[in-house]
Amino acid sequence: MAYVISDDCVSCGTCEAECPAGAIAQGDDHYEINPDMCVDCGTCADACPTEAIHPGE
Repeated sequence: MAYVISDDCVSCGTCEAECPAGAIAQGDDHYEINPDMCVDCGTCADACPTEAIHPGE
């Protein structure tokens, strides 16, 4: 299951730079993860300073 970014995201861009799959891009309100590209590695969640990234359900 792909990771998801919550509304706690402050759009700092840290996760986008760390994603080895290139699955993260700036959305309308905050960064978003493309579930078709996400490899479920958790690198983005580890890098997020606001803990806004969690495994999807």
